[in-house]
Amino acid sequence: MLKINDKIPNFEILTDNGEFKVSNHLGKKIVVFFFPRADTSGCTAESIAFTNLQKKFEKLNCIVIGISKDNIKKQAKFREKYNLTCELGADFENNVCEQFGVWVEKSMYGRKYMGIQRATFLCNEKGIITNVWEKVKVPGHADEVLAAVEKMNM
Repeated sequence: MLKINDKIPNFEILTDNGEFKVSNHLGKKIVVFFFPRADTSGCTAESIAFTNLQKKFEKLNCIVIGISKDNIKKQAKFREKYNLTCELGADFENNVCEQFGVWVEKSMYGRKYMGIQRATFLCNEKGIITNVWEKVKVPGHADEVLAAVEKMNM
């Protein structure tokens, strides 16, 4: 998994709004949050929390993108159903997840499988990762990320 002081991968990913390229957003702070699956309880709560804070992130010159393995059509339905405003990336081939190190072996009821570890990365305007949240607990997480962005502006 990427760590603090690592450079954010210069990834490109399809979103339900077109294409997101890191290189187009250097000069801004970038929050990348990875979630296991669109339209599930925890992922919905997390995405809504980031949406509710979207204007605050924007005022701090920060863009937010959520990434899961879901396809573009599912991301679009997810956005529409919950009126989400943050970008939603479709990493159906795991390329971005693997670059960040969040495609990991998981276990449920004794069964092992590969999946996305819920994690969030914050990088500064130069593309350097300043904060990493691993194994995220959803309640209060978006507020914690916003506080870290605000601290960067002090």
